[in-house]
Amino acid sequence: MQKHRTESLRGLRLFAFIWMLLLAPLSAVAAPYAAVVMDARTGKIMHSRNADTRLHPASLTKMMTLYIAFEAIERGEISLDTNMRISKNAASEPPSKLGLVAGQRIKLRYCIRAAAVKSANDCATAIGEAIAGSEAKFARRMNRTAKALGMTRTTFKNAHGLTESGHMSTAHDMTILGRHVLYDYPQYYNLFSRRTADAGIREVANTNRRLLAAYKGADGIKTGYTRAAGFNLVASAERGNERVIATVFGGRSTASRNAKVAELLDLGFKRAPSRAKVRKPGKPAYSAVIASNGNPAPGAKGKTIRLVTAVKHSLRPKRRPEPEAAPVIVAMKSDITEALAEAQKTPLVTTELAPAATPLVKPTARPSDIVLASVNTTAPAKPLQKQTQEIVREVVTRVSTSGGKHWGISVGRYTTRYKAERALLKTALNEMETLDGSLRKVVKRPKGFEANFNGLTRERAELACRRLQARNVTCFMIGP
Repeated sequence: MQKHRTESLRGLRLFAFIWMLLLAPLSAVAAPYAAVVMDARTGKIMHSRNADTRLHPASLTKMMTLYIAFEAIERGEISLDTNMRISKNAASEPPSKLGLVAGQRIKLRYCIRAAAVKSANDCATAIGEAIAGSEAKFARRMNRTAKALGMTRTTFKNAHGLTESGHMSTAHDMTILGRHVLYDYPQYYNLFSRRTADAGIREVANTNRRLLAAYKGADGIKTGYTRAAGFNLVASAERGNERVIATVFGGRSTASRNAKVAELLDLGFKRAPSRAKVRKPGKPAYSAVIASNGNPAPGAKGKTIRLVTAVKHSLRPKRRPEPEAAPVIVAMKSDITEALAEAQKTPLVTTELAPAATPLVKPTARPSDIVLASVNTTAPAKPLQKQTQEIVREVVTRVSTSGGKHWGISVGRYTTRYKAERALLKTALNEMETLDGSLRKVVKRPKGFEANFNGLTRERAELACRRLQARNVTCFMIGP
């Protein structure tokens, strides 16, 4: 009995030893570390370590996927309300994911939110397929765009960033991409600072919410994790006139990565000049190459192939049937303003119609004048008798097309125009349902700049204010 127990213990120890040998390489091998700190205003690098070492970017890849989505929306290739059909390929992507099902349809706006906030892999693949037709074609467009942005050591193989042979980037290249997302599409940048977002089928939480909550001024951008990459993060923060971007590859955990990023951001704010002229990066050349079938042309080198859509021939329109009583031009006035003024100030008058012998149409009438008289050309000519008739002078003014949209709302008063415009943009994106179609306007007041939305009906303005106030956003209505 004792011997049997001893043999069992030896077997267990041997099994444990072999298991430790198998796990040791996985635990001992850590992803390489790399870091970059950049002054976002000037693009100047203030700190770097292994900045140009090619490493696995993980979900930082989605910054490029979203950058191209923003470009495609701006260029009219696709719209935020496009109903995308989810493929089996997209639905089968591993987590993190939104949970889309093959054959399901979802609006592009919801997939953009899920990819930016939750880092959903199924949504990233769906976006790529909707824009380019397939993930492989989208990857080629990603690489063309990366080259145009100056990301010289980056190669993309997919839209989500899961580990794949050859799918590599650098801390420097990802910092460049983060800066372009910030300055090239500022209207969408606030997506990356949302703690939660409505993704259509459910609400999702931000993978970067801990840093956003803990670090003063942090407002984005993107996290990433795979076993091969470690814990990656491109983060941006703004304090006063300064904005800093910090990138970390190869963090050991979420907590240690966030602590390192906070340390690098502090370093950036310490070294960045308090005043520096903002030199925005130039947008790259439009990289979507369209072939005759409507898809990106494989192998094309940045040249847009335009479809020949000119009309070759046009059918001659049929003549409209003439009305029974066609109006005849009798006399004309060259000065319309004078004619309207006369019509407004002249009272109703009675006049004697001329006898039949007096011609109504003057042969020498000049074509520069304008007064219309209606004559029934189908009635037989009869001698006209003396009679009195009231000639009503009617002035037609421009008909209002506003549809009663004379109301507006104000979302606060700010110390600078920039802050007011930023508040308007953020509010418009958060409250698209009620503010869609409204006019954003910053009004300078003695005590600051007022951020207003104009061109709303009273009902729409009331609804917008109620919804904004429910989210603790200042709002009051502006009457006509």
